[in-house]
Amino acid sequence: MEKQFSSAEVVKLTGITLRQLQWWDERGIVAPAREGRRRLYSQDDLAEVAVICALRRKGFPLQRVRRIMRFLQKEFGGRLANAVSSGSDYHLLTDGKRIYLENSQRQVIDILKNSRQPLLGICLSDAVREVKAETFNRRPAQAQSLRRNGKRRSS
Repeated sequence: MEKQFSSAEVVKLTGITLRQLQWWDERGIVAPAREGRRRLYSQDDLAEVAVICALRRKGFPLQRVRRIMRFLQKEFGGRLANAVSSGSDYHLLTDGKRIYLENSQRQVIDILKNSRQPLLGICLSDAVREVKAETFNRRPAQAQSLRRNGKRRSS
């Protein structure tokens, strides 16, 4: 079974506020599973939150972020994390009106050279890898601290 993350864990892993996360859920930008009133985020949800955070840090308004996320889901035909984990680096470039999704460095350079406006870009693959690494590195550390705490108590 795939690991699920609580809202508090997503906040710790991504650095956003709990209210932002709730608001994104209310607006349908990221739709986690529910267990009663609890929101449970999958690894895919967490990857999408990381990409949204990267876009927001670069100054994208939420309306544009929503449009970009819909574009990515349509382009990939599913979840972002599954497509981006395939091995190629995917780069998202936008001038605010047009959105480009490229997985070739040469294509990215061509777009940058031929652009008449400044472009903003993020590497989607890096955002997903960072979140996966953070969740992977976090689990053993928590297990080690629990073991250490357990040894201290038994002494």
